Amino acid sequence: MMSQLVWRKSSFSGGGNGDCIEIATGPDGLIHIRESDAPDVVAVTTPAKWGAFVKGIRAGEFDHL
Repeated sequence: MMSQLVWRKSSFSGGGNGDCIEIATGPDGLIHIRESDAPDVVAVTTPAKWGAFVKGIRAGEFDHL
């Protein structure tokens, strides 16, 4: 199934240093997340959990990390 995924890189990724996060939506509707420098390691989550995470980022909940 991983070969069927169309990966999208963050628009904030750049510079060629390999620090890129990529996401894809699977045919099952789940969100797949990976780092470009470790493409075989994939985290999978639901759209609701991904949405909550993105909202948290936008709200600055992780700025202290």
